[in-house]
Amino acid sequence: VLLVRNRKEFSALGSKCPHYGAPLSKGVLKGERLRCPWHGACFNIKTGDIEEYPSLDCLPCFKVTVKDGKVFVTAKKKVLTLPAVTKHKQHLGLSKRCPLNQSTMLLLGGGVAALLCAETLRQEGFTGRIIMATKEKHVPYDKSKLSKEMNLKAEDFYLRKPEFLDAHGIELWTEKEAVSVDFQKQKVCFMDGSSQKYNQLLIATGSHSSSLKVPGADLQNVFILQTPEDSSKILELATGRNLVIIGASFIGTRLQTAERSRASGHPASARDTNETSLQPGAAAKLPAWVLAGQLPLPFQMLQNKGVKFYMKTELCELKGEDGKVTEAVLSGGEKLPAAVVVVGIGVFPNSAFLKGTSIARDDSGAILVDLHMQTNIPNVFAAGDVVSFPVALLNGDRTSIHHQQVAEAHGHIAALNMLKKDKELHTVPFFWTTMLGKSIRYAGCGKGYTDTVVKGSLEQQKFLIFYIRDGFVTAAASLNCDPMVSLIAEVLCSGKQISKEEAE
Repeated sequence: VLLVRNRKEFSALGSKCPHYGAPLSKGVLKGERLRCPWHGACFNIKTGDIEEYPSLDCLPCFKVTVKDGKVFVTAKKKVLTLPAVTKHKQHLGLSKRCPLNQSTMLLLGGGVAALLCAETLRQEGFTGRIIMATKEKHVPYDKSKLSKEMNLKAEDFYLRKPEFLDAHGIELWTEKEAVSVDFQKQKVCFMDGSSQKYNQLLIATGSHSSSLKVPGADLQNVFILQTPEDSSKILELATGRNLVIIGASFIGTRLQTAERSRASGHPASARDTNETSLQPGAAAKLPAWVLAGQLPLPFQMLQNKGVKFYMKTELCELKGEDGKVTEAVLSGGEKLPAAVVVVGIGVFPNSAFLKGTSIARDDSGAILVDLHMQTNIPNVFAAGDVVSFPVALLNGDRTSIHHQQVAEAHGHIAALNMLKKDKELHTVPFFWTTMLGKSIRYAGCGKGYTDTVVKGSLEQQKFLIFYIRDGFVTAAASLNCDPMVSLIAEVLCSGKQISKEEAE
């Protein structure tokens, strides 16, 4: 139990974040809002309700009385030991399906944006039909774990069990891929030849990984990490063997971390066609992580564990024997032994099925939405990786941000506006990862930054970096400096600006 005092009032609530179990006693308290130190989830200290994601579950609250200068907390032992999802039900108050309500909300996609939309619709009292249609074969799952905990079973990734969705009347259609939408008839057609009409439509189809376009790309044991099955197969085939990772973004470095934890002395190699910079999702490039004349710090951490990097080069060809990859050939002539190749060279929005329609998309294919997650088509909303949306920290400029927390916020806001609640998106993007036991946090949106302020020591792997645009902080990143990024996220969320001088 966590006891919190806000001025003269006391509140008692669960002490661990339902997301990953972070100790909330080390979080950031601002008024009646408590922010998790690890991943930025926020809770109301009076009600336990979620005020910011990525947590899907609320905090349990307990009765507090003050008598004779002493504070007493009353809680049932059973409640203290219940799992988070069960606790969450007392807050959710989810409505159920009523057959008399013929209205249909059709949600395309099976990720967190669609899940949050479905749950929010029920929370807000919608009793009509909710359909989640996804090309995946699983219920919504935690994709961030695919490259971090590769030894898990598919069910261990699940964010909600099938029974949870069934209990709240949320239909899940798996292996159901949309191929076209008729916006006039309000109808979606699927790959299997079926179709479904809707009253309101959410497009949350996510993004897909870019594929290799070199000779040998179709060989066996060349993977794109997208599903739990991919994750377990890569781990099975690569353990103790030579692994080549194409691309050196965060997905690549996380994979290297996971593989090193299981490797038996066989090095992994990473090839990057870009400069020596990291790009976490759609956030900022991070040159401030570079030590003079050396690789970026996360790369050095991996290099010290036996990972070899080939920078500023390109893959020319994959060679194989008996249909299986055996070698990667680089533009400089180097030949790298490769029993397994994993490709992580960027993503594109899953919006090709909308080609030829009147829905507005940008040059990359991302669907354009406003702060209500509304598209230019009536009764059609979009959320998550597939959209480009206005970002307050960029003075309203549009961008796409491929972060779980942002997708959850999108789904929540889309649902409210599908129900005519007239609610605008107000969130500070929050990204996280771990590397060799080190915690990396990132909050805000550093796109277009022009300057940085570094506090702490890169060499000692404990620092905080501020990203500056037009004289003000728009993002911050840290390594081993919790809860500083959560604190900065809370300041940015309040609308207060942090000047470069204040950061220094």
